[in-house]
Amino acid sequence: MPSEANGGSMNHAGPGSQSSLRRDNVRRVLEELATAGPSTQAQLTRHTGLSAGTVASIVRDLDDAGRVRLERTTSSGRRALNIHLVDTGRVAVGLDIGRRHVRAIVATPSRRILADVQRILPLGHDAVTGMTAAKRAMEEALEAAHRSHEQVLGAGVGIPGPFDPVTGRVGSGAILPEWIGMEVASRLSDVLDVPVLVNNDANLGALAHLSWSETPPGQNFVFVKIGTGIGTGVVIDGQLYAGHRGLAGEIGHTIVVDQGLVCRCGNRGCLETVASTSSMLRALAAAPNPPTTTDELVSAALAGDTVTRRVVEDAGLSIGQVLGQLASLLNPETILLGGPLSDLGELLLEPIRRSLKRHTVPDIAVATTVRVSALRDRAEALGGVVSVLNRADPADLYGPLAASSDASSTV
Repeated sequence: MPSEANGGSMNHAGPGSQSSLRRDNVRRVLEELATAGPSTQAQLTRHTGLSAGTVASIVRDLDDAGRVRLERTTSSGRRALNIHLVDTGRVAVGLDIGRRHVRAIVATPSRRILADVQRILPLGHDAVTGMTAAKRAMEEALEAAHRSHEQVLGAGVGIPGPFDPVTGRVGSGAILPEWIGMEVASRLSDVLDVPVLVNNDANLGALAHLSWSETPPGQNFVFVKIGTGIGTGVVIDGQLYAGHRGLAGEIGHTIVVDQGLVCRCGNRGCLETVASTSSMLRALAAAPNPPTTTDELVSAALAGDTVTRRVVEDAGLSIGQVLGQLASLLNPETILLGGPLSDLGELLLEPIRRSLKRHTVPDIAVATTVRVSALRDRAEALGGVVSVLNRADPADLYGPLAASSDASSTV
């Protein structure tokens, strides 16, 4: 099956052509219906910026193709038609592959989550084990969603570590050392037997918030994934910023301790050596009842364990130091915290905010909101879903009705 290692589009019409323009206009209408729900033509015209005639033509074509259902209603006292999307049975899969877990989410083009499956991976697993687990998680999720393999548009996969979209390879210093240098998209596409898009997990976490967040973070925000590694997805003016080689946001390798511990990247004193979940667990190894997993660490902190809370505070102060520097550079409206430590809430947020305030100018500190992501630890997999839907052609998203047990239901 084809892979999309370098972030290329899944659609093939030439840019600037009439068919490409028409396709983009159809996409705007469909995405508005997917995110806003049933709408009138007047509402679609206002929210998409398209002309009334263009919207009417698109709605007529969608109705003829059985992709929407029209229902009579009134709007501002006038007769109107409410336009509902029809579920064609097509789905996108989001996969989040971490050092100790794999998660698979199946969702419709209208962003309705049908299944969410998470499985534990052995620490230090190799690439074959990780990919096999990803395939099993995807198959379990599809079965739970009552969808067949043929209805999958593609899989968006997040990996923890640098990913070069030019070469399609995992960069050095990745949390999964067995994956370094591997062309992940092509390998995973062969294993999963679907088109695959690969990105850094923090980038996908940020992407999810552009279209899935109940509390929009604004047009300029940063998503921070705190786990075995620490990375950020940066959004500027509503667009994901990847950098020259897709490596933007690697804040985990910002040096915070001179002559500190050696990091997996080869430097000393990186943020990850003092504030990642692995480093926190190492710091707690000498405690009377040391936690051995991140879940145990979170539980101990929430239960009031003094030593654990001290380690969490120290980590938060270091993270806030780096985020203060990042805020001075980018001036984001919102900083969102995700990953397995998000359940700590204010225990982690308070020292981060305090340190950020200390390490940036007052105006930026006051203007920057720091909060836990409402998507919690699902953000990366949801971002994988969004990456597939964003790349797909509308004809694939809402094409001929696929065989499905609920293909006629509206969403």
